Amino acid sequence: MEFLQINKIKGMRFPMKSYLSKLSFELGRNPVVEKIKNWEEFVPKPYKAVLLISADFELAWAFRFTKTEKNPVENALKKARLARKNIPGILSLSDKYNIPITWATVGHLFLDNCSRNGALAHAHIKRLPYFESPYWKYDTGDWFDADPCSNLAQAPEWYAPDLIQSIKNAKAEHEIGCHTFSHIDCREKVCSQEVFESELNECRKLASQNGVDLKSFVFPGHTLGNIAHLKGLGFSSYRSNYINTLGHPVRRDDGLWEHKSTVEFDIRPNWSMEYHIYRYKKIIDRAIKNHTNCHFWFHPSFSNQFLNDVMPEVFKYLDKKRDEIWITTMQEYTNWLNQNISKNKYMAIMNRN
Repeated sequence: MEFLQINKIKGMRFPMKSYLSKLSFELGRNPVVEKIKNWEEFVPKPYKAVLLISADFELAWAFRFTKTEKNPVENALKKARLARKNIPGILSLSDKYNIPITWATVGHLFLDNCSRNGALAHAHIKRLPYFESPYWKYDTGDWFDADPCSNLAQAPEWYAPDLIQSIKNAKAEHEIGCHTFSHIDCREKVCSQEVFESELNECRKLASQNGVDLKSFVFPGHTLGNIAHLKGLGFSSYRSNYINTLGHPVRRDDGLWEHKSTVEFDIRPNWSMEYHIYRYKKIIDRAIKNHTNCHFWFHPSFSNQFLNDVMPEVFKYLDKKRDEIWITTMQEYTNWLNQNISKNKYMAIMNRN
């Protein structure tokens, strides 16, 4: 097998977990490949597959309640600084190879400043109750306590209108999507409809003021919930993260489309750069061979090594395969689906499978 050959060339020994991950990949078990008879209904001619890439664009907002850090806010600031350092390079690569990305953006990043109303920041935004999840622990103070209530110049880890403008100005036709206003846990047992709508309505307001119509949604921290309210809030699709999948979009009864994620762009310990590149290329090949969607996703705070050594090779390969795989955004693909697949047609396609 190719992955064993790579290991032999490098003369390295890998822990069992890494070996099993590679074996599962070679056996085609991860990502899972979903095959259907009528794949042509989901892939525009003359392509054989569809490629989406989405970025969880959040700067410091994602990591301020991280359970595994002694000082989660300081860790969040470090992550934000790394993301700011990486994003210009990501945009440059996207322009070079004409690879559009759906930037799922935390709504607070549209702001260039904010201030407190008495003791509270953003007092008009409804709050989550205290909760604990596998990733986060929020059990004291106010949800917005970490917000510096400052401005872009003094606290660039919490505001990003400059980066949003760079995304809008890029040659590649990126999409700006939604990642809630403050990176909340969206699960129903934590987040009420009132909180969910308060967050997303604020996002839509700020985005509209910046000439952006939010249509695609990504749940923070894979906390899928309140899905039934997305359509009414103006969204047409969302990214799911149930399992790594090479599959096809799912149309809900309300017309909302689910786009299944395939795998994250990131550096894995004990894997060589050559193996990372090989693996991502192989996933692209499998999408084309099996006529599926491939949905890569990432945090812009990923390792600089990934940006410099892996992403250029993956983007170059995508450019090479451009005639076979449609490289697009969540919104553009969803628009195509809505134009070509009605509710009745979707049901007929599923019944034939």
